[in-house]
Amino acid sequence: MLGEREMPFSRRRMLQLGSVGFGGLALSALLADEARAETLATKEEGPLAARTPHFAPRAKRVIFLFMKGGPSHVDTFDPKPMLDRDDGKPLPFDKPRVTFAQTGNLMKSPWKFKQRGESGLPVSELFPHVAECADDLCVINSLHGTNPAHGGAALKLHTGSDTFVRPSMGSWVSYGLGTENQNLPSFITICPTLAHGGVNNWSSAFLPAPHQGTPIGNASIPSKQAVVHHIQNGRLSRAEQRLQLDLLAEMNQTRPPSPIEQQLEGRIASFELAFRMQTSMPEIQDLSRESDVVQSLYGLDDPITADFGRQCLMARRFAERGVRFIQVTHSDTKVQWDQHGSLVEGHTKNAKEVDKPIAGLLKDLKARGLLDDTLVLWGGEFGRTPTIQGATKGKEGRDHNPEGFTMWLAGGGVKGGMRYGETDEYGYYAVRDKVHIHDLHATMLHLLGLEHTKLTYRHNGRDFRLTDVHGRVVEDIMV
Repeated sequence: MLGEREMPFSRRRMLQLGSVGFGGLALSALLADEARAETLATKEEGPLAARTPHFAPRAKRVIFLFMKGGPSHVDTFDPKPMLDRDDGKPLPFDKPRVTFAQTGNLMKSPWKFKQRGESGLPVSELFPHVAECADDLCVINSLHGTNPAHGGAALKLHTGSDTFVRPSMGSWVSYGLGTENQNLPSFITICPTLAHGGVNNWSSAFLPAPHQGTPIGNASIPSKQAVVHHIQNGRLSRAEQRLQLDLLAEMNQTRPPSPIEQQLEGRIASFELAFRMQTSMPEIQDLSRESDVVQSLYGLDDPITADFGRQCLMARRFAERGVRFIQVTHSDTKVQWDQHGSLVEGHTKNAKEVDKPIAGLLKDLKARGLLDDTLVLWGGEFGRTPTIQGATKGKEGRDHNPEGFTMWLAGGGVKGGMRYGETDEYGYYAVRDKVHIHDLHATMLHLLGLEHTKLTYRHNGRDFRLTDVHGRVVEDIMV
């Protein structure tokens, strides 16, 4: 006979204790169903199938105009009267503990600023054409990062990390939203730099391979040579290519699931996309289809602006055809925006090359009704110091400065004709309404309808996201 303490559970008691685990069972079943559904959707619709954002988006796509090397904010969009007044004097406060190189006293900007548009936004005389679009610009004067070196700062801007290989922001956008056009990649980078991060700046890293950026050309060749090579198959007809791909898919279905299987699926998906691109890419890259008026708007009729103008015009053509993220890079192999010396010569050259094409892009997007849902982002990996570098008269420059710099946005749900945040009175440190690179990423994703804390991917046992464990949405700049 069992003692009083050894009495078996009653059915009621057993249900009370066992019910604690019912929720976990239901949750695991629900998650399994969602995982199966996502897998089926991916296989049936493709890995780049359009996805529903977390909430109503203000923007559908991004065009990122990357000024490789670091434009000087105090010479472009962040005027500093105190810097003009105290030109040649010592900086009246400490420089950062870590700097890229030694600099001397304060150096005023060689260029004048004017208030432009109805908003009175101050723009340097370096950008007379962009100044015509002042009322569309949302200038953030308080960006700051953590790395004074090109490689680390460029990786931070592109991927959110300057220490590890992580997916680029274009890949995260592709992963979160897919593409609006199954015949094109969701992420394209035009003439990207191969230096300072190189392919890691447009890599999908551990995200599925289809979200990798598709490079068209690179910074070392003219943009007129930046085309997708071998887009047409000279040996096989489309029908024969289709048979090959169908056979490949059939053979793949007989393989058991494994990590290698996932890589193979990604490779086959890239083959399928390349096959579909044959019908779309040649037409998009044929800029002769554009009128003379449009080509002139982008500066294609001027040898100074033609190279970058082609990139901007291609970006518009990709944007209107449903590509989610398009990056356009200004970076030649000699000057870039990295003026440690010869600031006047270098920044003058660079601004002349990009000013008219950028303004042309903004005006063209606006005229076509695309600016409202296209977020345009302009800037480099950091700014420049307000202190002088170089002792040769007339050849002075500025050093790297991640402590405070400027980027601007246009369209895509941001307020136009406004400045947000401030650097100190000389332009060295961001001091008011500071915006970290993580905040910029969080804000970009928010404008696309993506909650940055929910856009995650599990890898090696933890959830990763573009903003890591940081990020604040800058809601004050949104309409």
